[in-house]
Amino acid sequence: MLSVKFTWLEAAAAAVLVLAVAAAAALARRRSGSPRLAGVALFAREAGMLLGLFALWTYAGSKSEVSLGDAMRRAAWIWRAERDIGLPSERALQQVFLPHPVLVEALNWYYAVLHFPVLIGCLVWLFARYRGAYWRVRTLVVLFTAMSLLVQFIPVAPPRLLPLTRMTDTGLAYGQSVYGPHAGIDADQLSAMPSIHVGWALLVALVVVTTAGSRWRWLALAYPVLTTLAVVVTANHFWLDGIAAAALLALSIGAQRAAGPARRALAGRVRLTRAVRAGSVPVEVGRPGVPAVGGPGVPAAGMPSGGAVAGGPGVPVAGGLVVLAVGGPGVPPVSGPGVAAVGGPSGAVPSDGAAAGARPGGEPPAPGQGRDAVPPGAAHAGKNGYARAAGPGRLARRAAGGCAARAAVSAGQAQNRRDRGQAAARSECAGRSRERDGR
Repeated sequence: MLSVKFTWLEAAAAAVLVLAVAAAAALARRRSGSPRLAGVALFAREAGMLLGLFALWTYAGSKSEVSLGDAMRRAAWIWRAERDIGLPSERALQQVFLPHPVLVEALNWYYAVLHFPVLIGCLVWLFARYRGAYWRVRTLVVLFTAMSLLVQFIPVAPPRLLPLTRMTDTGLAYGQSVYGPHAGIDADQLSAMPSIHVGWALLVALVVVTTAGSRWRWLALAYPVLTTLAVVVTANHFWLDGIAAAALLALSIGAQRAAGPARRALAGRVRLTRAVRAGSVPVEVGRPGVPAVGGPGVPAAGMPSGGAVAGGPGVPVAGGLVVLAVGGPGVPPVSGPGVAAVGGPSGAVPSDGAAAGARPGGEPPAPGQGRDAVPPGAAHAGKNGYARAAGPGRLARRAAGGCAARAAVSAGQAQNRRDRGQAAARSECAGRSRERDGR
């Protein structure tokens, strides 16, 4: 016989323990720089957060307001509403399975054990194989569970507690009840609406079908069907409990998609703030009058007076660091008229497109100087598209990516080609003029 009981206090203790492991691994990683410890800290943090969510769900069910009379009236209303709209009887379905004790015991075990481990297994699979999809699904799990908890604060009795249904409490009959071996009613049993079992099963099936590439992925659709069968045959939920869970899941998905643009904008703002505080800013191809961060006329935050300028006149850069245009492989780090190669100690940029390092009096720059020179402290393209910009005594590394940066790099390259073509045409005209004068 199986008796499963996992209290909210046990779940909370497990969550605290796992989160402590995550904190210790994160601290050790900062000291050693080990990427393996970073992975351990990330995995433990996510596991602890999910265990905490499970503890909150169990606690909310056990502490909801006990109002047996109201819970029974709501359950009776659901039972009659199902008959009015033509849904099949839960009691008729249970009568099919009651003559087969092995099947009933299997469904009792299914209801008591599988829902949370299968969800955790799905998230672990995503974390290991499809890390990009994991974060979206994790957020969806939290959102759906939180919305379900709010609804469960309204007590609704399950079918097994409603005499009107005349259904058998199979868990109690076979000694497999998750609520104890004796008959009784507590707050946790009055949280039938909606069925989180069915909601989590639907979520797992949708994730597997939309993420996995195997043709066998469609078998995952059997999981919510079996879960619905288990919760109905064991008399723990009505049909409408599962339908309400599906509706809440759809609402959660819609809310997540609607909040996507705002969330991405907020994340970009947070990354920009961190970059400024670290003393560097995202690299942008310099064009006259286009600031390196934000948009037209938006200076980099936290810039002290006399800061360096890059990307054209009037473009401030935080902390006095020199930020240069960075292209793809084989593209010079500085290009286009009016783009400074490096700022001087005072942060000034030569005006009128003059090359940094030009000698007074219009003399040509010495070797190693001029617009193609990259003196110490200047930025250069690093591995994997990262830009490095070193100021006095420090080295900053920020990602130089994104559609805007690539488009700006292409524009700079095109401008370079036009400039070279014009210079060649002027040189050719000057040569012809000298030839005619010689004749």
